[in-house]
Amino acid sequence: MKSLCVPAFVILALVSAVVPLSAHHSWPVSYDRLVTVKGTVIEFMWANPHPIMTLEVQTNDGLKEKWVVGGPAINRMEANGWTKTTVKPGDVITGIGYQFADGQKIVRLERVVLADGKELRLYGR
Repeated sequence: MKSLCVPAFVILALVSAVVPLSAHHSWPVSYDRLVTVKGTVIEFMWANPHPIMTLEVQTNDGLKEKWVVGGPAINRMEANGWTKTTVKPGDVITGIGYQFADGQKIVRLERVVLADGKELRLYGR
């Protein structure tokens, strides 16, 4: 009986570890249309699992909103030309990507246009 408990425990532990990992890689975005968000970088957090930028965006009615925009893991971003100094607070960038389906101001970026007009991809497409 004891020998059966160990393998069952191991299997349960492995399944428990894999389920959150697979769920993590699925961004809850709507792929119906690309959104464009232009704003000033407030923060750029260069860390796994996803580097994240917080932007201050001015709306059409003059109000300011905070948007969170992010990409893939650091190694994938580096493969597309990104470094931890590609953007910094104060830079104005335009992010193009897919917004969270529930309407949150969070975008899974596909590409970014820097202030100098240079375009960088995040997923290599």
